[in-house]
Amino acid sequence: MIHIKSNKEIEKLRKAGEITAGALQAAGEALRPGMTTHELDKVVERYIVSHGAKPGFKGYGGFPAAACISVNDEVIHGIPGSRKILEGDIVSVDTGALVDGYYGDACKTFACGQISEDVQALLRSTEESLMLAVSMVKPGVRIGDLGAAIQKYNEERGFSVVREYVGHGLGKDMHEEPEVPNFGTAGKGVKLQAGMVICIEPMINMGSAEVYIMPDHWTVKTKDGKWSAHFEHAVAVTQTGCVILSRLG
Repeated sequence: MIHIKSNKEIEKLRKAGEITAGALQAAGEALRPGMTTHELDKVVERYIVSHGAKPGFKGYGGFPAAACISVNDEVIHGIPGSRKILEGDIVSVDTGALVDGYYGDACKTFACGQISEDVQALLRSTEESLMLAVSMVKPGVRIGDLGAAIQKYNEERGFSVVREYVGHGLGKDMHEEPEVPNFGTAGKGVKLQAGMVICIEPMINMGSAEVYIMPDHWTVKTKDGKWSAHFEHAVAVTQTGCVILSRLG
């Protein structure tokens, strides 16, 4: 069932989204070669707690940290730990603040120092495809329109779209209906309407789209070992378009 949010609910989601965006900004500013993924997770957690929110990811489904931190060929759901982040790595930080019972959810992939041109192209394509999809959001547009646009944008640039994991609705639960795939057929799928809140989150690989889950039952990696990028925004559908909830006001 798709939950249509009231203006009051959207304001709570906006507050959660702003804190989430601030936590991502803090992570990006703190990121440096030699720090561990655990240390980066603590930057995120301190920011969320210091702004009066709870880390929405911590304990969700048993996840042990405030952020999923995925490095290089890790696509999503990386568990923070003792791994040191190196110069030239890319680091996806996916997190969410919980405010008044409502979730924020957003992700950015950061470069640690200088990265190669082909990896820069991956990050650029992934983020640009996200913003393309966000620009399309308005009542009457179908979920398949968004997925088709993301898929086409990235495949035209030689990248592949992960199929096993998709975007989703957002509200009192972090994962609500509808699913929001990053692939699909234009004109198909659920029709957007004002009051819907969705997370659009392309997960794009440099090589094959195939992925597998590590023995920790969380971390998802590319099968071919090539690198992956992940960007995500939460957006609320309005009468005339949409507003991005996961950004600083």
